[in-house]
Amino acid sequence: MTATTVPPAPARTRTSVPWAALITLGLVAVAALLPRSIAPADPYAQDVSRRLQPPSAEHFFGTDELGRDLFSRVVHGTQASLSIALLALAFAFGLSIVVGLVAGYFGGVVDRVLMATVDVLLALPSLLISLLIVSGLGTGPVNLAVAVGIASVPALVRVTRAEVLRVSAQTFVEAAKGFGLPRYRILLRHVLPHARGPITALGALELATMVLSVSALSFLGYGTQPPDPEWGSLIAGGRNHFATAWWLTTLPGVVLAGVVLALHRLGRALGASEAGLA
Repeated sequence: MTATTVPPAPARTRTSVPWAALITLGLVAVAALLPRSIAPADPYAQDVSRRLQPPSAEHFFGTDELGRDLFSRVVHGTQASLSIALLALAFAFGLSIVVGLVAGYFGGVVDRVLMATVDVLLALPSLLISLLIVSGLGTGPVNLAVAVGIASVPALVRVTRAEVLRVSAQTFVEAAKGFGLPRYRILLRHVLPHARGPITALGALELATMVLSVSALSFLGYGTQPPDPEWGSLIAGGRNHFATAWWLTTLPGVVLAGVVLALHRLGRALGASEAGLA
């Protein structure tokens, strides 16, 4: 009798840890929470005798048109840029989870109406939606966060609904229904915890988009107002001097691009990790 050979189980793909992204985001977190530990110079101190000086050992990013240290202003502007983006993410998460849970779990007419609305919003560029909303609400960090958050809701709702549909078809959810548990308890204790992985991964990607959108709208004058530093407003402030002082726009832009790429890399790693565990 020939022994039956059992094929080995396929090896699980290991997701590489994005160390460069984690280190970059760690430095960004320190800059947001403890800016003076990285840049002790006063970001508001003016010295017109030192205006438009190029990068040097004394001023790493040079000085602006009022003689303020640009490196200090970029570091201190981290808090404004990230706090607005995180507030937008929290708003988008809260709204999209509620809409996605209701649409995916109840289905029927409710699902069709909500998804039709989401499809209309998905057809429009997110930056255009944010611009329209913030134009109606007015300038300011909170209004900017609301506008950017609403623009990110459709993508998060789509993923939340898909995960709710997947988890709702599992046996343990059907068993919970059979025991007569209330719907809100099934959603909060059984459906949402098992659907949060892909939503979290998409949230990291959306945060990268939100940071970019916040800076873009601040560049247009809808965010933090001068003299308070913020990445988008710093880039906007240096555009009139680009021919003679390239560092005013280039260096804050490089910092912004680095943070966005790090968040995007982290989101992709989280997504790959969730796919490997599926």
